[in-house]
Amino acid sequence: MTVHPKIYRMAELYCGPGGLAWGAKNAVVTDRDGRPHKIQPVWANDIDQQACATYALNIHDGDSQHVTAGPIQRIDLNAIPRIDGLAFGFPCNDFSIVGEQKGINGTFGPLYSYGVKVLDLRRPLWFVAENVSGIGSANSGDTFKEILQRLNTAGTDGYNLTVHLFKFEEYGIPQYRHRYFIVGIRRTGRHKHLKFRVPKPTHTKTNFLAVSEALLDIGTQAPHSELTRQDRRVELRLKFTPPWKNAWFLEELRAMCPAERSAVLKSLPWYAQEFAGVSDSRICELIDEARLHCTKAKMSHIYRRLDPHRPSYTITGSGGGGTHVYHWAEHRALTNRERARLQTFPNHFVFIGTKEQIRKQIGMAVPPDGAKIVFNALLNTLAGQPYPSVPPSYGVF
Repeated sequence: MTVHPKIYRMAELYCGPGGLAWGAKNAVVTDRDGRPHKIQPVWANDIDQQACATYALNIHDGDSQHVTAGPIQRIDLNAIPRIDGLAFGFPCNDFSIVGEQKGINGTFGPLYSYGVKVLDLRRPLWFVAENVSGIGSANSGDTFKEILQRLNTAGTDGYNLTVHLFKFEEYGIPQYRHRYFIVGIRRTGRHKHLKFRVPKPTHTKTNFLAVSEALLDIGTQAPHSELTRQDRRVELRLKFTPPWKNAWFLEELRAMCPAERSAVLKSLPWYAQEFAGVSDSRICELIDEARLHCTKAKMSHIYRRLDPHRPSYTITGSGGGGTHVYHWAEHRALTNRERARLQTFPNHFVFIGTKEQIRKQIGMAVPPDGAKIVFNALLNTLAGQPYPSVPPSYGVF
């Protein structure tokens, strides 16, 4: 007897290159009757033309008819087909702690409302919304409360919400990446009282997946493995930067006494190759040449090296020099393929665009393996299947 799978058709707003969709498409659970439950992406939108091309290539085998490029304000939401689920990682620019946190008063803050409009229009059974951890504190937390209220009452029936700050390093992702997920299930029929349960973390500090392990078998033949040519001054700066330290460490190094400075340099794996036999006065001259002279905010990830024994710090999609993520042993920025691997994109996932456009797509995406964990838990919730869970960090509504 053939068992036909239960398929949930999913639309996505602000889809990017397809991190959420890749996780959704590859999630599958089986209910007590042996019936598989799966998710099928059927429609997506993003303002980024190259991201849409990447999405079409990897999620729909190159078929672009399922992806609509353009500003969401100009998209006919009535063109969205019948759906069972909606995903939207609404733009985070006005919620990130790196920015001014203008919240819904900023340029991008109001874009969450288009997710609400789709919920009102299509009334899908469930939705998954995602944003940066800073959304919880934007405008003293009032912004987040307003967004949750709108989502809670969306559609004819409203949605039961579960809100949780996922720390993806606790789920085997080789990156300290913290994101709020809002999972809603429509209050209707047999699902009226159903609420998403947060899957229990699988990793602790004792067994976080480290970057050296994550990049171990990456090779140099995978797409997007081109090295970035480093400026001599940048390369010199990195030579004075130990793993997990950043550009501002050079100021500390310069202020040390000669004996202390020598001890630090001798601890570096490349000491014999780069600094052995160099006088302290020459070392100080080189530090002065390499260090940044900044009087404004000193962001911690500027020219920050990775630590081979820890997950990566957060991979970002924008920013100038010093924000490209730097290798722990080689004096260079990571390749786009290495960044993609730390985001858990598989080697065969191909991005469309220029080198910098691809970097942006990678940094703005949800880690596919992290998304898969969330969607697997959602499918288990809908299928009535038990799984280890923990209380949500923000709450259930």
